[in-house]
Amino acid sequence: MTDTSEPSYIDYEAFLSPSFSPPSFANSLVLATNDPSDTPLDLSTPLSRVLFDVQEIDTHIDTLTTKSALPLLQYTKDHVEASKHVLQEVESRVASLTDGYKRLEKEVIERHEAAEQVRLAAERLCQTVKIGRSVARCLLLGRQLEAQMSELTGSLPAGGKREDHRAMVRSANTLLSLRQLFAANRPGEEGDGLDRINVVTTLRSDLIGPLERTLLTRAQQIIREFSTSSLLASNASQLSTYTQTEDTKSRATSALTTLYLLSPTMTNTTATHFEPILLVSALQNYLQTALTSSLAALTRALATLPTLDRALLEISARCQNIVALEALLESIKPPPHPLLTDTVVDVSKTVTPSTPAAEPLRNFLQPLLAALDTSSLPSYFWRSLASALSSRVQDIMNRGGVSARTLRSNRDRVRDAVRECVNRGSQLPAGSQGAGKDGVRAVGNWEREAAVMVGSIVGFLGR
Repeated sequence: MTDTSEPSYIDYEAFLSPSFSPPSFANSLVLATNDPSDTPLDLSTPLSRVLFDVQEIDTHIDTLTTKSALPLLQYTKDHVEASKHVLQEVESRVASLTDGYKRLEKEVIERHEAAEQVRLAAERLCQTVKIGRSVARCLLLGRQLEAQMSELTGSLPAGGKREDHRAMVRSANTLLSLRQLFAANRPGEEGDGLDRINVVTTLRSDLIGPLERTLLTRAQQIIREFSTSSLLASNASQLSTYTQTEDTKSRATSALTTLYLLSPTMTNTTATHFEPILLVSALQNYLQTALTSSLAALTRALATLPTLDRALLEISARCQNIVALEALLESIKPPPHPLLTDTVVDVSKTVTPSTPAAEPLRNFLQPLLAALDTSSLPSYFWRSLASALSSRVQDIMNRGGVSARTLRSNRDRVRDAVRECVNRGSQLPAGSQGAGKDGVRAVGNWEREAAVMVGSIVGFLGR
């Protein structure tokens, strides 16, 4: 600060300016007292100037300090007292805040920590109760499955031997309930955490898995043994045939429903896109076995012609079983499946021919026909048999000998026998619902299939 009452040659404003630079000031002072072209610079003059200015400024500061000592002391005293007052106020506020925090910690934080521990304990207890209920339900379902399988196999605890094929469907539904429990993967969902329970793991490996395999084996065996034709039976009354047929159909229905229910499903599989793999596979194996057996029997019979009638009768019986199986499959509607999600189809959307709308299964025949790419099981049987038979007949004729000559000389008899075999085998078996006497009930026009069968044999006899 400068005193305007005393003039001074020192430019205090330049020194007090925020942009003051000592190097710039020294450089300008040297240039003002020296010629830049001189080789030795005279620094004594600017140094004396600087020392004089410093001494002058120091003297000026001492003068101002002496004159303003009392105001400065008073100003400092006022500031100290103000600072003490502010410090006291702040300390009181801090003490109040400290007391409030301690009270808050005692009344809220500590209680919250205790309540949080109680909450965690209650949550763990709740999870334990849920897992305990799931384990209890799982064990109950396992015991129920064991009892149902005992009913199926006839090994009742009381020593009875009453076999109930309907227990297969009940066992399948029990297995689906167990699958639903084991498939839980969301926290809080029933069955979540069962994979960590030793007793449940043991139950799955030692009881549920073996019983499921036994159930599938039993159902597949019933499908393999399905037979309602009475062409090969002797002295069978109509009543006994009807009773046996109904029992066979009932057992087959239970087996088919079991295979449908136990077919594997993916997560969020809908009823529209569900593919009953186990059901279709068992039926395909049944058809393949019938084709293989028929092809082998007919090939042997064509080589030894006296056995042809018996072989054709067996083939007709197998085809009648296929016709009965087709009628049975068409009459069975898929049961409700607990693991399939229902979807609502938006009929307002336009469906183009290139993208047909998927429909739920109407019966058990639909997926089998789709897998075989055919419209009829008997037609598939005769056409597949004829396709495989052509090469066998050609081999017999190529080998020549008595078999070829006998077959060629009896071509008319063979033609009529094969045509009769196709017509007889394409009827529903006797005793089936809707079949008349001797099983005569036309289920379609089989002239094309008969012609294909006859052509696969007789077509090579004239060459």
